[in-house]
Amino acid sequence: MTASVELASTHGAASLVQDIDWLAIAPPLALAVAALAVLLADLFLTGPRKVWLAWISLAGLAVSLLPLIPLRDGGVRSTFCVPGNPTTGEAQACSYVASDFTLVLQLVLIGSAAVVVLLSMPMTAPRPWADDRHEDSGVPGGEYHFLLLASVAGAVTLAAARDLVTLVVALETMSLPAFAMVGLRRDGRGREAALKYFLLSVASTAVLLFGISLLYGATGAVHLDRVAAGLEALDPRVKTVAATGAALTLAGFAFKVAAVPFHFWVPDTYRGAPVPVAAFLSVVSKTAGFAGLLLVAGIALRPYAHVWGPALAVLAALTMTVGNVVAVRVATGSGDAVRLLAWSSIAQSGYVLVPFGTAAGDGADLAERLPASVAYLAVYAVMNLGAFAVVTAVGRDRPTGLVSDYRALLRARPALAFAMAFFLLCLAGLPPGLMGLFAKVTVFQAVVAGGAGWLAVVMAVNVVIGLYYYLVWTALLFAPPLPGTPPGALPGALPGATGTLGESGSLRVPAPFALAVALAFGLGVALSVAPQIVLRVLTVPGLLG
Repeated sequence: MTASVELASTHGAASLVQDIDWLAIAPPLALAVAALAVLLADLFLTGPRKVWLAWISLAGLAVSLLPLIPLRDGGVRSTFCVPGNPTTGEAQACSYVASDFTLVLQLVLIGSAAVVVLLSMPMTAPRPWADDRHEDSGVPGGEYHFLLLASVAGAVTLAAARDLVTLVVALETMSLPAFAMVGLRRDGRGREAALKYFLLSVASTAVLLFGISLLYGATGAVHLDRVAAGLEALDPRVKTVAATGAALTLAGFAFKVAAVPFHFWVPDTYRGAPVPVAAFLSVVSKTAGFAGLLLVAGIALRPYAHVWGPALAVLAALTMTVGNVVAVRVATGSGDAVRLLAWSSIAQSGYVLVPFGTAAGDGADLAERLPASVAYLAVYAVMNLGAFAVVTAVGRDRPTGLVSDYRALLRARPALAFAMAFFLLCLAGLPPGLMGLFAKVTVFQAVVAGGAGWLAVVMAVNVVIGLYYYLVWTALLFAPPLPGTPPGALPGALPGATGTLGESGSLRVPAPFALAVALAFGLGVALSVAPQIVLRVLTVPGLLG
């Protein structure tokens, strides 16, 4: 499915025929159309009918998934290409490539966004789901779903980008709507979090752009494969410029994935944003950031793998350690649930970075190491979204948002308690959360095969540290209620909150929350029973192209 566009040269003597593969670009295109449809529908829907905005968003996400089916069996499809030079042997270079790597990450991004839309329904919809007493309620549905779909369109495009300009544009298309989503919370905390996120993100983007400009100046190329070729045949006089550009570019992406020391924005931003938006940042935004890092490091900067490999190994060790240690402190101190998940997500970013630290030599081993990060990202999306889904549901009745509020959740909401326990055990890497265990083992295998034994030891120690706060939270779910708590009631719940006691004494939750938790739980069980669904990416040849 292609279309040809004839581009005349400046002298009119020659023409360049550009083939556009509409099937390859269908996922981001469908998301962009859905975003515009939501914005237009918001003009005509009033009152209770605005609930349809969320369903339009879900329909747009579902439509964007459909092209992935034929793309999966169509091999690598490229579009927006520039021809090579037969004289010098330079190959064709493309700006958008739909490869196995692209499809895996696009599936994770779109599926995660669908769960976030479900979690956002009570926040954006009119009654009977909306609750004006809750700080996350009253968010304008039209603006929110437009921003979310626009951000996902940027993330999906980023996974397919193969030149530095497209990477930056896609990254900013994802980030700019996210700033506004954070600020949609009605209290001052949301505006403060949005401002902090915006200022730090702008600074990181400036660093990223400066690094990219240096790489372009040194190599004269923007396409990732041509940048790599330029670095291999670099003039010695500009090697320092290229090395500086590579370092700054990686630093810019390190901010997006919340790697230490570029992580300071995460806890306050997650805590200040509406909880579904925090889930979006934790999974969709972070996965897109890692996609960019994988592409830049694995393709463009492959010749410098012997330099950035040890640097990212140190970064991975710091990120794991800081994330886990501070998470333990939060669990034993303020005990804020969202803040604890924020520090946990930082630690999880460290695990994803571990395979990067195994790169050595000229980067020939990257095809065997970096797919472990892709597999971990897919599993991380499921278990972290599931945990945020339960936190969102419980937060409707326990607005303090503390880990201690989950005490005796088994008596009030048995299904939520078992689901939360499963997700926490997945994050800890303990049975029955086998998908988390398999993901960590996969990363261990990559680091051991890469010969970075010290990094494997650091990761093992951090996994043990992480067990503390995950197990403390899990134990609270099944602990007996405090004295004086009515049977089936939630300690600290709002009087007349959205949950209501059923005949069994358990609290009901809005249907979208139940569906989101059920989807994450079902997929988590499936990946625990059949991990090869995700781990098969480890055997895909040429995952990064």
